[in-house]
Amino acid sequence: MKGNMPAVKDDGKTGSHELIQLVSFILADEMYGVDVLTVREIIRKPTLTKMPNTPVYVDGIINLRGKVIPIISLRRKFNLIDIDDDSQTRIIVMDVNGELTGFTVDGVSEVIRISGEEIQPPPIMTSGGLDQDSIAGVINRDDQLIILLDLKKVFPPDVAAALIE
Repeated sequence: MKGNMPAVKDDGKTGSHELIQLVSFILADEMYGVDVLTVREIIRKPTLTKMPNTPVYVDGIINLRGKVIPIISLRRKFNLIDIDDDSQTRIIVMDVNGELTGFTVDGVSEVIRISGEEIQPPPIMTSGGLDQDSIAGVINRDDQLIILLDLKKVFPPDVAAALIE
C-alpha cells in the first residue's frame, strides 16, 4: 500500500465515510497528523551521525536494523524555532516515496480514527515555511485543529532520493 490518504482528493472535495487512522504528533505546540499506514515505527531519538553538505533540516543519519536512514527535523523543515530535545522528543520512521525516513517531532500523541468527512480543505496561505501543497487538510477534533500532512509532497521523490545518496 502506498500510504495515500484515500479520503483526501485533489479536487478539494471530501465527504468520504471511510475511516482513516492517523498518528498525531506535536510540533511547536501544534498538532499534526499523518496516515498511520506510512508509519513504520516510533523511536526515542538516538545519537545521530552528522552528515556534511546536507540541507539544514537534516539532523543526521541512524542505523536502524542494518539500514541507514536519514533523520529530518520537521521544525527546521517548516522554519519553526529550534528547541533542545527532551524526554518527549521522538523520531517517527515513515515510508516516504518508497524510502524509510525518520522525522524528529516534539512528541507523539496518539493514533486517532476519523471519518473522511471530518477533513476540511486547508486555508489558502501565501507565505510561510510549510508548502501549502503538503497540507492534505485540517481536522477539528475536540476544539483543537490537527494539520494533516502529506509527506510525499513535503519530500517529493527527487528530494527524498537526494537525502540518502
